[in-house]
Amino acid sequence: MVHIITGGSGSGKSAYAESLVLAAGTGTRIYIATMIPYGEEGKQRVARHRKLRQEKQFETIECYTGLEALEVPEDSIALLECMSNLVANEMYEKDGAGEQTVEAVSKGFLRLREQAKHLFVVTNEVFSDGITYDAWTMRYLSYLGAVNQKLAEYADAVTEVVYGIPLQIK
Repeated sequence: MVHIITGGSGSGKSAYAESLVLAAGTGTRIYIATMIPYGEEGKQRVARHRKLRQEKQFETIECYTGLEALEVPEDSIALLECMSNLVANEMYEKDGAGEQTVEAVSKGFLRLREQAKHLFVVTNEVFSDGITYDAWTMRYLSYLGAVNQKLAEYADAVTEVVYGIPLQIK
């Protein structure tokens, strides 16, 4: 089962996704962390999030690029948090996929989908502000949009979280 959870910043999508993982039954709970902890603030944020997940018995795997190489147990209930970071990492990190980001991330998602018993993916809804950005940001938005469409195509469920309220889309 694949469930995509999207929403704006601070919408409650992460908490909702974690609640779905906890309700998904038995299996190895895998948290796939994609945020590179830049600077002291980033490191503190990661430490705080790990502490919050500790009681929920997640095994954390850091995966900043190269999702296709990741292996998880077949009984796993995996939460990938978040696709937006992974796309940016693939685009801008020296070991990332660069112009092949959409293909690399899509292949990684499909491989992860084959391995995990349940897969929950958090992504950001960043397309509705109506602002025109610089070329690099527009490319990022284009890549993330293409990836999100691919995720939704293969997902069994898609939920948008707005003000903490989950709205079923698929």
